[in-house]
Amino acid sequence: MLQITPSLSLPEQEIDLQAIRAQGSGGQNVNKVASAIHLRFDIRASSLPERYKERLLALSDQRITSDGVVVIKAQQFRTQEMNKENALARLAQLIKGVTVEQKSRKPTRPTLGSKRRRMDSKTKRGRTKSLRGKVDPG
Repeated sequence: MLQITPSLSLPEQEIDLQAIRAQGSGGQNVNKVASAIHLRFDIRASSLPERYKERLLALSDQRITSDGVVVIKAQQFRTQEMNKENALARLAQLIKGVTVEQKSRKPTRPTLGSKRRRMDSKTKRGRTKSLRGKVDPG
């Protein structure tokens, strides 16, 4: 089970993990060992609540394909186990981001004092600028 929030978790069967060879330079070991992890998670076929599925699919994230599959490639670490943990943590972070409810903004009006202060500063600034006029030689 991948724990995302205290009330939300994903079964391991819904997450497809494959070991692949890491890219980039390395020593003799890099050509033999499949230490990178390729994670695939199908959003539509998952057991996530519908509202989270919709929010995930609405994200403009390059890790989410047009078919609604999250693809994460983890190759930061030397060991397969650490890369697996990293990929799962990144998936959990992505899903956790859509579980946060945004508070609706309540429109407010400026107070009378703030309006007065604004107008006073504008008047003061206007007086300062009016003194910058050309000097009359007369």
